[in-house]
Amino acid sequence: MTATEVARRCGGRVEGDGDARISSWAFDSRALGDGACFVALRDRRDGHDFVAAAFDAGARVAIVDHRPDRVAVGPGRALVHTTDTLAALQDCARSVRREWDDVQVVAVAGSTGKTSTKEFLAGVLAPVGCHANAESFNNEFGLPVTICNTPPAARVLVTEMGERHPGDLGLLCDIAAPHAGVVTNVGLAHAEHLGGFDGAADVLSEMLAALPPSGLAVLGADDPWTPRLAARTDATVVTVGHGASADYVVGDVALDERLRPTFSLNGARIAISMHGAHHVTNAAMAAAVAHRRFGMSFDEIAVELGAATGQRWRMELLETDDGIVVLNDAYNANPTSMEAALTALAHLGVTGRRIAVLGEMRELGAHADAAHRTVGEQAAAAGVDLLVAVGAGGALIGSSAGAGGVEVVCVDGPGEAVAALESRVAPGDAVLCKASRAVGLEAVAGALLGAHRTPAGGAP
Repeated sequence: MTATEVARRCGGRVEGDGDARISSWAFDSRALGDGACFVALRDRRDGHDFVAAAFDAGARVAIVDHRPDRVAVGPGRALVHTTDTLAALQDCARSVRREWDDVQVVAVAGSTGKTSTKEFLAGVLAPVGCHANAESFNNEFGLPVTICNTPPAARVLVTEMGERHPGDLGLLCDIAAPHAGVVTNVGLAHAEHLGGFDGAADVLSEMLAALPPSGLAVLGADDPWTPRLAARTDATVVTVGHGASADYVVGDVALDERLRPTFSLNGARIAISMHGAHHVTNAAMAAAVAHRRFGMSFDEIAVELGAATGQRWRMELLETDDGIVVLNDAYNANPTSMEAALTALAHLGVTGRRIAVLGEMRELGAHADAAHRTVGEQAAAAGVDLLVAVGAGGALIGSSAGAGGVEVVCVDGPGEAVAALESRVAPGDAVLCKASRAVGLEAVAGALLGAHRTPAGGAP
């Protein structure tokens, strides 16, 4: 669209070339292509400070709330002036979405497993013509950019929806107007803002309440909060779980020596390449959407799910040249995902020791101390031989892990964790790295792997 069209959609005013044409949207001046519309957002940094850099990188239009310094708009370039750049971006996305007559929108929310479920959905729906959000573009600015960047050939948009505060999903659904929604589970993620399980269930219900009567809601049959969630939607509800009462029944779960699961789903056999048994339910939920909403057969679903891959730092299983297995799950952490990662570490077939490098789980509020101590107990139960506890949260994990017989080394940060491992890790060992994203434990995994790394077991 042109700068004039952008201004019309968001109620802005054009300065410069109204015919300047854009082909993509971005809010990061370092990650935009030629022909982008750069949205100058105010967050930890002010995007207006990077408008000049965005134009230098190939942007043609920038949405701003004041005229930035050192920015010239000549032929082929324009500024779109608004009073609120985030609201302008959202208005543009809402306008684009309302013009889609033949694009289905599938939303994924939940306390854990959103990104993996999104990746499974993107994979299984690829034959339909699917576009999915990049990285974790699941918030009030990532989702609008995802909508605006959806290619014209797409017939399905799969988008994560993050829920850090009450009202978050209501806003995102107002923009995206989903036809189908998946709730992976109800847990303690962001408990500091949501207040625990009750608050999480309430905010997840916002997405379900937004689904139309003709829509589809996919919920976990094994989640005790599902009856409460199901009561909040007028859409058709289907459940996925291990019990016989589920609409889509998961069974016969098995892991190979590198944690790649196989399982049955309503009698069909499915194998996936993501690591860890906890991905089985995520994959099965994606299969339920593909089967019920898009009419795909289980044979088709099995083929496409088998090809789906995960994102970096999320249950990446890699191996050093000298035989140290690294389970890099450092992207984020909460109580549910910590337990799943420790279970995966326990199931790894290794000849040496099982080592866990664990740090703080953030945004748990009043639940934080108890949750960290529980993780320490789980580490002991999982047979962890050595725990490198990073930071104050890691020390809480270490206190209960040590009481359970685990050797514990407490360090201040990732650099100290690497130093602690140098004299302790040996070929044949397996090392899990996991904490909330801000702790930065991907640096520990990177230091272990060095410049040369290969997928463990010869497969991704």
